[in-house]
Amino acid sequence: QVHLVESGGGLVQAGGSLRLSCAASGRTFSNYAMGWFRQAPGKEREFVAAIHRLGSSTSYADSVKDRFTISRDNAKNALYLQMNRLKPEDTAVYYCAARAGSYYYRTRESYEYWGQGTQVTVSA
Repeated sequence: QVHLVESGGGLVQAGGSLRLSCAASGRTFSNYAMGWFRQAPGKEREFVAAIHRLGSSTSYADSVKDRFTISRDNAKNALYLQMNRLKPEDTAVYYCAARAGSYYYRTRESYEYWGQGTQVTVSA
């Protein structure tokens, strides 16, 4: 079992930045590929970014590429999402997710463990 807890969400103006964190516990963090997903009201949960278990490769949704950066610190059992140049359409609940193994996927069904989410609201 992997327990995930997100933090760092909040209210920010368009053009601003936020850094989300995800603290992991329970199993060896470096054995899990990790992802960030988000869900806006009335919409499906969508892929945002993902990272190899060792941090050696990453993947981003087109909508956030060049604005968001995913990273991890396996020594601290932590996952991060640096979000820059935020837009109102980035408003959503952001979730971190874990899947056993080296490689990440962009589909939510591929992930076994989820956090409770953190709200990000971007005002125009």
